Amino acid sequence: MGDSMLAWHSSSNRSISDEIERDLGEPVVDRSVVGARMIYELPVSGAMGMNISKQYKPGAWDWVIVNGGGNDLWLGCNCSRCDHKMDKMISKDGASGEIPALVRKVRATGARVVYLGYLRSPGMGSPIEHCRDEGDELDRRLTAMARRDEGVTFVSLAKLVPYGDHSYHALDMVHPSMKASAKIGAMVAQIIQNKPL
Repeated sequence: MGDSMLAWHSSSNRSISDEIERDLGEPVVDRSVVGARMIYELPVSGAMGMNISKQYKPGAWDWVIVNGGGNDLWLGCNCSRCDHKMDKMISKDGASGEIPALVRKVRATGARVVYLGYLRSPGMGSPIEHCRDEGDELDRRLTAMARRDEGVTFVSLAKLVPYGDHSYHALDMVHPSMKASAKIGAMVAQIIQNKPL
């Protein structure tokens, strides 16, 4: 479940979800949608997946992999009201907001949750360069959320991209390259393999 970070490369079967499926040798259902947000008010398109929480479908899931929040901050607050938007998504202590509510809903089914953070800019030529501080604060809050429940693992991607290395991003310098998708998929697969049910 999530936004374009998970959905990128799905048409070529090289998305993060595809990589996790390959690494684990287990089926993975990908419900992520390009442009999806954690806070999304329109009912019809929200039900079609633009609202990340509406992507969840009940089932006998062992693990649920989620990302989200980047579009809310990058596109949703227009670089002016990010603090308010961040607080609506997740409180400073990680206990309340749209993200913890979604994670609690999933955890109530017995599934474990992996929540993925976002790639950072390589330091040049990226439209997300100015969002670094917001990304770090979101990571801090997601870390606090995960500490509250041993069935939740937060994976920060803040240090994945070496400075000056464009190979981890697609041509738009926002989304993951196939190389990054494979690395992120391997990170998630390793978490799942190391925490048997």
